[in-house]
Amino acid sequence: MTRKHMRIDVFADSDSRWKWGALLARQIDGDAELHAHFLRGRATPTRRQLEEVGVRPDFAREVTMAELLADSGLRTADVVILAGVGGTIASALHGLRRAWGDAPRRPVVVTGYVGVVYEKLTDGLLLRAGADVVLANSAADVDRFRAVYEPLGVDPDSVVRTALPFLGGAPYEPAASERGERRYTVCFVTQPSSPADRAERMYLIRRAAEHARRHPERDVLVKLRSRPGEHTTHIEEYPYQHLVRRLPNGAPPNLQLVYGNMSDVLDRTDLCVTVSSTAALEAMYRGIPTAVLTDLGVREVLGNHQFVGSGCATSWDAIDAGAAPVADPAWLRRHGVDDDEPFRALRERIGELRAAEALPPLRPYYTVENAGGYLPRILARNGLDPQGVPLRGFNDSAAAQAGPVPAAQRVVREVVRNGARTAYRVAVQRVAPAVRRWGQL
Repeated sequence: MTRKHMRIDVFADSDSRWKWGALLARQIDGDAELHAHFLRGRATPTRRQLEEVGVRPDFAREVTMAELLADSGLRTADVVILAGVGGTIASALHGLRRAWGDAPRRPVVVTGYVGVVYEKLTDGLLLRAGADVVLANSAADVDRFRAVYEPLGVDPDSVVRTALPFLGGAPYEPAASERGERRYTVCFVTQPSSPADRAERMYLIRRAAEHARRHPERDVLVKLRSRPGEHTTHIEEYPYQHLVRRLPNGAPPNLQLVYGNMSDVLDRTDLCVTVSSTAALEAMYRGIPTAVLTDLGVREVLGNHQFVGSGCATSWDAIDAGAAPVADPAWLRRHGVDDDEPFRALRERIGELRAAEALPPLRPYYTVENAGGYLPRILARNGLDPQGVPLRGFNDSAAAQAGPVPAAQRVVREVVRNGARTAYRVAVQRVAPAVRRWGQL
Protein backbone atom coordinates (compact mmCIF):
# COMPACT_ATOMS: atom_id res chain seq x y z
CA MET A 1 0.00 0.00 0.00
CA THR A 2 1.44 3.41 -1.02
CA ARG A 3 1.72 6.09 1.64
CA LYS A 4 -0.28 9.24 1.01
CA HIS A 5 2.54 11.47 2.22
CA MET A 6 6.31 11.28 2.34
CA ARG A 7 8.13 10.09 5.44
CA ILE A 8 11.12 12.23 6.40
CA ASP A 9 13.47 11.20 9.19
CA VAL A 10 15.74 13.76 10.87
CA PHE A 11 18.82 12.65 12.80
CA ALA A 12 20.00 15.58 14.96
CA ASP A 13 22.62 15.99 17.66
CA SER A 14 21.55 19.33 19.23
CA ASP A 15 18.68 21.79 19.45
CA SER A 16 19.92 24.11 16.69
CA ARG A 17 20.50 21.19 14.31
CA TRP A 18 17.05 19.79 15.05
CA LYS A 19 15.60 23.21 14.25
CA TRP A 20 17.43 23.25 10.92
CA GLY A 21 16.50 19.66 10.05
CA ALA A 22 12.86 19.93 11.13
CA LEU A 23 12.23 23.20 9.28
CA LEU A 24 14.04 21.84 6.24
CA ALA A 25 11.74 18.80 6.29
CA ARG A 26 8.74 21.11 6.31
CA GLN A 27 10.15 22.95 3.29
CA ILE A 28 10.60 19.67 1.41
CA ASP A 29 7.04 18.53 2.14
CA GLY A 30 4.83 20.37 4.59
CA ASP A 31 2.57 17.32 4.95
CA ALA A 32 5.35 14.76 5.43
CA GLU A 33 5.28 12.28 8.31
CA LEU A 34 8.17 13.52 10.44
CA HIS A 35 10.33 11.16 12.53
CA ALA A 36 12.96 12.58 14.89
CA HIS A 37 16.06 10.73 16.13
CA PHE A 38 18.09 12.64 18.72
CA LEU A 39 21.67 11.51 19.28
CA ARG A 40 22.24 10.73 22.94
CA GLY A 41 25.15 12.83 24.20
CA ARG A 42 26.29 16.08 25.72
CA ALA A 43 24.05 18.29 23.58
CA THR A 44 20.90 16.16 23.44
CA PRO A 45 18.12 18.77 23.38
CA THR A 46 15.84 19.15 26.40
CA ARG A 47 12.06 19.23 26.22
CA ARG A 48 12.09 23.02 26.58
CA GLN A 49 14.57 23.40 23.71
CA LEU A 50 12.46 21.17 21.47
CA GLU A 51 9.28 23.09 22.28
CA GLU A 52 11.08 26.34 21.48
CA VAL A 53 11.66 25.15 17.90
CA GLY A 54 7.92 24.81 17.45
CA VAL A 55 7.91 21.73 15.18
CA ARG A 56 6.31 18.62 16.65
CA PRO A 57 7.43 15.34 15.07
CA ASP A 58 5.00 12.48 14.58
CA PHE A 59 7.53 10.18 16.23
CA ALA A 60 10.58 10.98 18.37
CA ARG A 61 13.20 9.03 20.24
CA GLU A 62 16.68 9.40 21.70
CA VAL A 63 19.25 7.05 20.18
CA THR A 64 22.88 6.07 20.08
CA MET A 65 24.55 5.77 16.70
CA ALA A 66 24.23 1.98 16.97
CA GLU A 67 20.50 2.21 17.67
CA LEU A 68 19.99 4.44 14.67
CA LEU A 69 21.83 2.04 12.37
CA ALA A 70 19.91 -0.94 13.74
CA ASP A 71 16.55 0.70 12.98
CA SER A 72 15.12 -1.25 10.06
CA GLY A 73 12.29 1.29 9.79
CA LEU A 74 14.75 3.98 8.76
CA ARG A 75 15.16 2.25 5.39
CA THR A 76 11.46 2.81 4.67
CA ALA A 77 11.79 6.61 4.90
CA ASP A 78 11.67 8.62 1.70
CA VAL A 79 14.26 11.14 2.90
CA VAL A 80 16.78 11.04 5.75
CA ILE A 81 18.20 14.39 6.87
CA LEU A 82 21.51 14.17 8.73
CA ALA A 83 21.71 17.28 10.94
CA GLY A 84 24.89 17.03 12.95
CA VAL A 85 28.53 18.02 13.22
CA GLY A 86 30.84 16.77 10.49
CA GLY A 87 32.21 13.74 12.35
CA THR A 88 28.74 12.56 13.32
CA ILE A 89 27.53 12.89 9.73
CA ALA A 90 30.57 11.01 8.36
CA SER A 91 29.97 8.21 10.87
CA ALA A 92 26.28 8.01 9.97
CA LEU A 93 27.14 7.83 6.26
CA HIS A 94 29.59 4.97 6.84
CA GLY A 95 27.20 3.15 9.15
CA LEU A 96 24.24 3.53 6.79
CA ARG A 97 26.39 2.47 3.84
CA ARG A 98 27.10 -0.78 5.62
CA ALA A 99 23.54 -1.22 6.97
CA TRP A 100 21.89 -0.64 3.60
CA GLY A 101 24.57 -2.24 1.47
CA ASP A 102 23.81 -2.37 -2.25
CA ALA A 103 20.02 -2.43 -1.86
CA PRO A 104 18.56 -0.51 -4.82
CA ARG A 105 15.77 1.05 -2.78
CA ARG A 106 16.87 3.30 0.04
CA PRO A 107 16.04 6.80 1.31
CA VAL A 108 17.50 9.92 -0.26
CA VAL A 109 20.14 11.21 2.18
CA VAL A 110 20.40 14.98 2.64
CA THR A 111 22.81 16.97 4.78
CA GLY A 112 24.27 20.46 5.00
CA TYR A 113 25.11 23.29 7.35
CA VAL A 114 22.96 24.88 10.04
CA GLY A 115 24.29 28.39 9.51
CA VAL A 116 27.12 30.46 8.12
CA VAL A 117 30.19 28.36 7.22
CA TYR A 118 33.08 30.40 8.58
CA GLU A 119 35.63 27.75 9.60
CA LYS A 120 36.81 24.26 8.64
CA LEU A 121 35.26 24.59 5.19
CA THR A 122 37.23 21.81 3.49
CA ASP A 123 37.23 19.46 6.47
CA GLY A 124 33.49 19.86 7.08
CA LEU A 125 32.61 19.43 3.41
CA LEU A 126 34.61 16.22 3.02
CA LEU A 127 33.05 14.75 6.16
CA ARG A 128 29.65 15.40 4.56
CA ALA A 129 30.65 14.16 1.10
CA GLY A 130 28.88 10.97 0.06
CA ALA A 131 25.36 12.10 0.88
CA ASP A 132 23.02 12.31 -2.12
CA VAL A 133 22.52 16.02 -1.49
CA VAL A 134 24.77 18.51 0.33
CA LEU A 135 22.96 21.81 0.83
CA ALA A 136 24.53 25.22 0.30
CA ASN A 137 22.72 28.16 1.84
CA SER A 138 23.65 30.69 -0.86
CA ALA A 139 25.08 31.09 -4.34
CA ALA A 140 28.38 32.06 -2.73
CA ASP A 141 28.46 28.76 -0.83
CA VAL A 142 27.62 26.76 -3.97
CA ASP A 143 30.76 28.10 -5.63
CA ARG A 144 32.91 27.46 -2.54
CA PHE A 145 31.59 23.94 -2.02
CA ARG A 146 31.98 22.84 -5.62
CA ALA A 147 35.49 24.27 -5.74
CA VAL A 148 36.41 21.81 -2.97
CA TYR A 149 34.53 18.78 -4.31
CA GLU A 150 35.37 18.77 -8.00
CA PRO A 151 39.20 18.50 -7.79
CA LEU A 152 38.88 15.66 -5.27
CA GLY A 153 36.48 13.60 -7.36
CA VAL A 154 33.33 14.27 -5.34
CA ASP A 155 30.27 14.86 -7.53
CA PRO A 156 29.87 18.66 -7.60
CA ASP A 157 26.23 18.24 -8.61
CA SER A 158 25.51 16.82 -5.16
CA VAL A 159 25.71 20.45 -4.00
CA VAL A 160 22.24 22.01 -4.18
CA ARG A 161 21.47 25.63 -3.42
CA THR A 162 18.81 26.38 -0.84
CA ALA A 163 18.62 28.91 1.99
CA LEU A 164 18.46 28.72 5.75
CA PRO A 165 15.02 27.19 6.41
CA PHE A 166 14.29 29.42 9.38
CA LEU A 167 14.35 32.65 7.35
CA GLY A 168 10.85 34.04 7.54
CA GLY A 169 8.50 36.12 9.64
CA ALA A 170 6.70 39.40 9.08
CA PRO A 171 8.56 42.30 7.45
CA TYR A 172 9.91 44.88 9.87
CA GLU A 173 7.41 47.59 10.78
CA PRO A 174 9.32 50.57 12.26
CA ALA A 175 6.16 52.60 12.69
CA ALA A 176 5.16 50.53 15.75
CA SER A 177 7.83 52.12 17.93
CA GLU A 178 7.63 55.45 16.11
CA ARG A 179 3.91 55.67 16.95
CA GLY A 180 4.61 54.79 20.55
CA GLU A 181 2.83 51.43 20.39
CA ARG A 182 5.92 49.89 21.96
CA ARG A 183 9.35 51.04 23.08
CA TYR A 184 12.24 51.00 20.64
CA THR A 185 13.95 47.66 21.26
CA VAL A 186 17.57 46.64 20.76
CA CYS A 187 18.21 42.89 20.83
CA PHE A 188 21.76 41.66 21.50
CA VAL A 189 21.83 38.06 20.25
CA THR A 190 24.47 36.02 22.09
CA GLN A 191 26.31 32.89 20.98
CA PRO A 192 27.72 30.02 23.07
CA SER A 193 31.26 30.25 21.66
CA SER A 194 31.68 33.46 19.68
CA PRO A 195 33.51 34.84 21.48
CA ALA A 196 34.66 32.12 23.87
CA ASP A 197 37.01 34.25 25.96
CA ARG A 198 35.61 35.40 29.31
CA ALA A 199 37.01 38.93 29.10
CA GLU A 200 35.55 39.44 25.62
CA ARG A 201 32.15 38.14 26.70
CA MET A 202 32.25 40.39 29.77
CA TYR A 203 33.05 43.33 27.50
CA LEU A 204 30.01 42.64 25.29
CA ILE A 205 27.51 42.32 28.14
CA ARG A 206 28.97 45.43 29.78
CA ARG A 207 28.52 47.44 26.58
CA ALA A 208 24.94 46.19 26.23
CA ALA A 209 24.25 47.36 29.78
CA GLU A 210 25.93 50.71 29.13
CA HIS A 211 23.79 51.19 26.02
CA ALA A 212 20.69 50.56 28.10
CA ARG A 213 21.82 53.20 30.63
CA ARG A 214 22.59 55.72 27.89
CA HIS A 215 19.16 55.16 26.35
CA PRO A 216 16.61 54.73 29.15
CA GLU A 217 13.86 55.25 26.54
CA ARG A 218 14.88 51.97 24.89
CA ASP A 219 14.51 48.32 25.91
CA VAL A 220 17.66 46.22 25.53
CA LEU A 221 17.10 42.47 25.27
CA VAL A 222 19.89 39.95 25.69
CA LYS A 223 18.75 36.88 23.73
CA LEU A 224 20.18 33.70 25.25
CA ARG A 225 20.39 30.30 23.56
CA SER A 226 20.07 28.05 26.59
CA ARG A 227 19.27 28.04 30.27
CA PRO A 228 21.90 26.98 32.84
CA GLY A 229 22.42 23.22 32.61
CA GLU A 230 21.27 23.02 28.99
CA HIS A 231 23.71 22.59 26.14
CA THR A 232 23.90 23.52 22.50
CA THR A 233 26.32 22.27 19.87
CA HIS A 234 29.14 24.35 21.36
CA ILE A 235 30.16 24.35 25.01
CA GLU A 236 29.43 27.65 26.76
CA GLU A 237 32.01 28.03 29.52
CA TYR A 238 30.98 31.54 30.57
CA PRO A 239 27.18 31.90 30.36
CA TYR A 240 25.94 35.47 30.10
CA GLN A 241 23.43 34.70 32.87
CA HIS A 242 26.41 34.51 35.25
CA LEU A 243 28.36 37.41 33.73
CA VAL A 244 25.47 39.87 34.00
CA ARG A 245 25.56 39.41 37.78
CA ARG A 246 29.15 40.67 37.76
CA LEU A 247 28.41 43.97 36.07
CA PRO A 248 30.09 46.71 38.14
CA ASN A 249 26.87 48.70 38.65
CA GLY A 250 24.45 45.84 38.20
CA ALA A 251 21.97 45.51 35.35
CA PRO A 252 19.88 48.59 34.46
CA PRO A 253 16.09 48.12 34.68
CA ASN A 254 15.62 48.30 30.90
CA LEU A 255 18.06 45.40 30.27
CA GLN A 256 16.30 42.05 30.13
CA LEU A 257 17.54 38.48 29.58
CA VAL A 258 15.18 36.60 27.26
CA TYR A 259 14.78 33.09 25.89
CA GLY A 260 12.38 31.65 23.37
CA ASN A 261 11.94 31.34 19.64
CA MET A 262 14.22 33.75 17.75
CA SER A 263 11.48 34.71 15.31
CA ASP A 264 9.17 35.72 18.17
CA VAL A 265 11.88 37.91 19.69
CA LEU A 266 12.57 39.56 16.32
CA ASP A 267 8.86 40.45 16.10
CA ARG A 268 9.52 43.18 18.67
CA THR A 269 13.08 44.11 17.62
CA ASP A 270 14.07 47.42 16.02
CA LEU A 271 17.83 46.79 15.98
CA CYS A 272 19.49 43.35 16.04
CA VAL A 273 23.04 43.34 17.44
CA THR A 274 25.36 40.33 17.30
CA VAL A 275 28.90 39.19 16.68
CA SER A 276 28.09 36.65 13.98
CA SER A 277 24.90 34.78 14.84
CA THR A 278 22.70 33.50 12.02
CA ALA A 279 20.03 35.61 13.73
CA ALA A 280 21.64 38.47 11.79
CA LEU A 281 20.50 36.80 8.57
CA GLU A 282 17.01 36.31 10.01
CA ALA A 283 16.86 39.99 10.88
CA MET A 284 18.23 41.09 7.50
CA TYR A 285 15.67 38.91 5.73
CA ARG A 286 12.87 40.78 7.50
CA GLY A 287 14.43 44.20 6.87
CA ILE A 288 15.33 44.79 10.53
CA PRO A 289 18.38 47.04 10.98
CA THR A 290 21.28 44.80 11.95
CA ALA A 291 24.63 45.55 13.60
CA VAL A 292 27.49 43.07 13.24
CA LEU A 293 29.95 44.05 15.95
CA THR A 294 33.58 44.86 15.16
CA ASP A 295 34.54 45.71 18.76
CA LEU A 296 36.54 42.48 19.13
CA GLY A 297 38.05 42.76 15.66
CA VAL A 298 36.94 41.32 12.34
CA ARG A 299 38.36 37.81 12.80
CA GLU A 300 37.79 34.40 11.27
CA VAL A 301 37.56 32.82 14.71
CA LEU A 302 34.57 35.06 15.48
CA GLY A 303 32.85 34.49 12.14
CA ASN A 304 32.04 38.16 11.62
CA HIS A 305 34.36 38.28 8.60
CA GLN A 306 31.54 36.57 6.68
CA PHE A 307 29.52 39.79 6.90
CA VAL A 308 32.16 41.97 5.25
CA GLY A 309 30.42 43.78 2.40
CA SER A 310 26.98 43.58 3.99
CA GLY A 311 27.14 47.19 5.15
CA CYS A 312 26.30 46.10 8.70
CA ALA A 313 29.74 46.04 10.34
CA THR A 314 29.75 48.56 13.19
CA SER A 315 30.60 49.03 16.87
CA TRP A 316 28.88 49.64 20.18
CA ASP A 317 30.19 53.23 20.08
CA ALA A 318 28.36 53.80 16.79
CA ILE A 319 25.21 52.10 18.13
CA ASP A 320 25.32 54.35 21.20
CA ALA A 321 25.42 57.31 18.81
CA GLY A 322 22.36 56.09 16.91
CA ALA A 323 23.72 53.77 14.17
CA ALA A 324 21.15 51.32 12.76
CA PRO A 325 22.72 49.71 9.65
CA VAL A 326 20.57 48.19 6.91
CA ALA A 327 22.02 45.34 4.81
CA ASP A 328 23.09 45.97 1.22
CA PRO A 329 20.54 44.37 -1.20
CA ALA A 330 23.25 43.04 -3.56
CA TRP A 331 25.01 41.35 -0.66
CA LEU A 332 21.73 39.80 0.48
CA ARG A 333 21.09 38.35 -2.99
CA ARG A 334 24.57 36.87 -3.18
CA HIS A 335 24.19 35.27 0.25
CA GLY A 336 20.78 33.70 -0.25
CA VAL A 337 18.76 35.98 2.01
CA ASP A 338 16.18 37.22 -0.49
CA ASP A 339 15.56 34.28 -2.83
CA ASP A 340 11.83 33.96 -3.61
CA GLU A 341 11.84 30.15 -4.04
CA PRO A 342 15.03 28.86 -2.42
CA PHE A 343 13.83 25.27 -1.96
CA ARG A 344 12.49 24.56 -5.43
CA ALA A 345 15.81 23.06 -6.65
CA LEU A 346 15.97 20.78 -3.60
CA ARG A 347 12.42 19.49 -4.10
CA GLU A 348 13.17 18.83 -7.77
CA ARG A 349 16.41 16.98 -6.97
CA ILE A 350 14.72 14.82 -4.35
CA GLY A 351 11.93 14.08 -6.82
CA GLU A 352 14.45 12.96 -9.44
CA LEU A 353 16.29 10.72 -7.00
CA ARG A 354 13.10 9.15 -5.67
CA ALA A 355 11.92 8.48 -9.23
CA ALA A 356 15.12 6.65 -10.17
CA GLU A 357 14.87 2.88 -10.52
CA ALA A 358 17.77 2.45 -8.13
CA LEU A 359 20.12 4.64 -6.10
CA PRO A 360 23.81 3.78 -5.90
CA PRO A 361 25.26 2.89 -2.49
CA LEU A 362 26.31 5.80 -0.31
CA ARG A 363 29.93 6.72 -1.05
CA PRO A 364 31.59 8.68 1.78
CA TYR A 365 34.71 10.47 0.58
CA TYR A 366 36.92 9.39 3.45
CA THR A 367 37.85 5.72 3.52
CA VAL A 368 40.40 3.66 5.44
CA GLU A 369 42.47 3.63 2.25
CA ASN A 370 42.68 7.41 1.69
CA ALA A 371 42.42 8.59 5.32
CA GLY A 372 43.69 5.69 7.44
CA GLY A 373 45.10 7.98 10.10
CA TYR A 374 41.98 10.13 10.39
CA LEU A 375 38.75 8.28 9.63
CA PRO A 376 39.09 5.46 12.23
CA ARG A 377 39.37 8.03 15.04
CA ILE A 378 36.24 9.83 13.86
CA LEU A 379 34.27 6.59 13.60
CA ALA A 380 35.50 5.38 17.00
CA ARG A 381 34.37 8.65 18.58
CA ASN A 382 30.88 7.77 17.37
CA GLY A 383 30.99 4.12 18.41
CA LEU A 384 31.91 2.51 15.07
CA ASP A 385 34.89 0.45 13.95
CA PRO A 386 36.78 1.29 10.70
CA GLN A 387 34.22 -0.68 8.68
CA GLY A 388 31.28 1.20 10.15
CA VAL A 389 30.27 -1.64 12.48
CA PRO A 390 29.02 -0.61 15.96
CA LEU A 391 31.58 -1.23 18.68
CA ARG A 392 30.35 -3.62 21.35
CA GLY A 393 29.77 -1.93 24.67
CA PHE A 394 30.00 1.63 23.32
CA ASN A 395 27.28 3.68 25.07
CA ASP A 396 24.11 1.58 25.03
CA SER A 397 24.76 -0.30 21.79
CA ALA A 398 24.98 -3.65 23.54
CA ALA A 399 21.73 -2.98 25.38
CA ALA A 400 20.11 -1.94 22.11
CA GLN A 401 20.93 -5.34 20.64
CA ALA A 402 19.68 -7.29 23.63
CA GLY A 403 16.01 -7.04 22.78
CA PRO A 404 12.98 -5.44 24.46
CA VAL A 405 13.32 -3.97 27.93
CA PRO A 406 10.49 -4.26 30.50
CA ALA A 407 8.60 -1.01 31.11
CA ALA A 408 9.73 -0.66 34.73
CA GLN A 409 13.34 -1.20 33.74
CA ARG A 410 13.01 1.39 30.97
CA VAL A 411 11.75 3.96 33.50
CA VAL A 412 14.66 3.31 35.86
CA ARG A 413 17.14 3.43 33.00
CA GLU A 414 15.72 6.75 31.79
CA VAL A 415 15.90 8.29 35.27
CA VAL A 416 19.52 7.17 35.67
CA ARG A 417 20.40 8.33 32.16
CA ASN A 418 18.85 11.78 32.70
CA GLY A 419 20.65 12.14 36.02
CA ALA A 420 23.95 11.17 34.45
CA ARG A 421 23.43 13.59 31.58
CA THR A 422 22.66 16.44 34.01
CA ALA A 423 25.79 15.62 36.03
CA TYR A 424 27.85 15.57 32.86
CA ARG A 425 26.52 18.93 31.72
CA VAL A 426 27.22 20.51 35.10
CA ALA A 427 30.75 19.07 35.01
CA VAL A 428 31.41 20.42 31.52
CA GLN A 429 29.80 23.81 32.05
CA ARG A 430 30.81 24.63 35.61
CA VAL A 431 33.43 22.29 37.07
CA ALA A 432 35.80 22.03 34.08
CA PRO A 433 36.10 25.80 33.55
CA ALA A 434 36.74 26.28 37.27
CA VAL A 435 39.50 23.66 37.21
CA ARG A 436 41.10 25.39 34.22
CA ARG A 437 40.98 28.75 36.02
CA TRP A 438 42.59 27.23 39.12
CA GLY A 439 45.34 25.85 36.91
CA GLN A 440 46.12 29.37 35.69
CA LEU A 441 46.63 30.77 39.19
